[in-house]
Amino acid sequence: MVNVAILGFGTVGSGVAEVLTKNGGLIDQRVDDLVRLKYILDVREFPGSPFKDCFVKDFSIIENDPEVDIVVETIGGATIALDFTTRALKAGKSVVTSNKELVATHGYDLLQLARENKVSYLFEASVGGGIPILRPLTSCLAANELTQITGILNGTTNYILTRMIKAGLTFDQALKEAQDNGYAEKDPTAGVDGHDACRKICILAALAFGQHVYPQQVPTEGIRNVTLEDVAYADSKGYKLKLLGRCMREPEGKICAFVAPHLVSDHNPLAGVEDVFNAIAVTGNAIGDVMFYGRGAGKLPTASAVVADVIDIAKDRKKDRHNAWGPGAPDLVVSPDILSSRWYVRASATVDQARLACGEILPLARAGAPADETAFLTDLMTQPQIRDCLKGMAVSSLFRVLD
Repeated sequence: MVNVAILGFGTVGSGVAEVLTKNGGLIDQRVDDLVRLKYILDVREFPGSPFKDCFVKDFSIIENDPEVDIVVETIGGATIALDFTTRALKAGKSVVTSNKELVATHGYDLLQLARENKVSYLFEASVGGGIPILRPLTSCLAANELTQITGILNGTTNYILTRMIKAGLTFDQALKEAQDNGYAEKDPTAGVDGHDACRKICILAALAFGQHVYPQQVPTEGIRNVTLEDVAYADSKGYKLKLLGRCMREPEGKICAFVAPHLVSDHNPLAGVEDVFNAIAVTGNAIGDVMFYGRGAGKLPTASAVVADVIDIAKDRKKDRHNAWGPGAPDLVVSPDILSSRWYVRASATVDQARLACGEILPLARAGAPADETAFLTDLMTQPQIRDCLKGMAVSSLFRVLD
């Protein structure tokens, strides 16, 4: 028998309990053993829960029970979750998590600890919710040298931008609607300011390129500064505004990684990814371009990915899954300043002033634009070059273009 303990009975934790029990017979067949939920750790009371007999409030009960084989961590954050995860691994228990903050900040150390104790640390659900992406990177695409990953990695921001594009809502209106519909947290900072996408691109970069990338190394810009004016100008030339996390393999083993709003051409499949859906495009030197698409969050989609990791461990608890990466370094991640791209600019200027400053440009138009406002697309430039061109100009918006 394989016994499982769940830490945290929130949205994801309760979903894991539901999937483990609802699909219990199927899971047992696939593992060729009995997989049973033994404990749920939560400080709250759940008197009406069908799992009421599983609840405990003291982690040491789980830690010291030799019958617990797998601990599922769905607490979130990188404080208590780090303590419990560390203790579980040291106690010889494999850990499965959906906690992208913990993996992005402490993944290297926890993977090392798992290997030292001959157990596993798996985290498929930490990126893309129910979208299978991490295991394909290390197994299905293992024959490739991966060169680039570009993703819509946060459902909240994608929903907000979709509603701005489709319904003409302002950022504030779309955010409120997302909160009312349960797509955005009461404090939406992690989503709208890009921190959630940053953590996920760190995990993807680490798996793709073999070295730990820390969130503080990744320049991150959210969507608070995207306006309906920008949406209209982008649409006039067949572009959609999307928040993208990007990482690229650079010469000499360096990694370029960042998160920022981009104008994405309608010809790019990422432009058609709407509402709370996520999509991750991966480029390999043998496969070319592939894209993974689906619901990036939600109770049951995320629980599905968590339980898949539980099944993987339960099938062979002694297997070395070789999903570790190197420790990273302070100079590993290089600035996106080195990356040339076209740029979208909205500024208080005339078209002639814009041409004088930036050279060849493609002017954009929108209904109701004031006479002193100009928006345009530039030729290929690095960020320092475009900022140098725009010195002295009152710039309202500046975003990269992903063609």
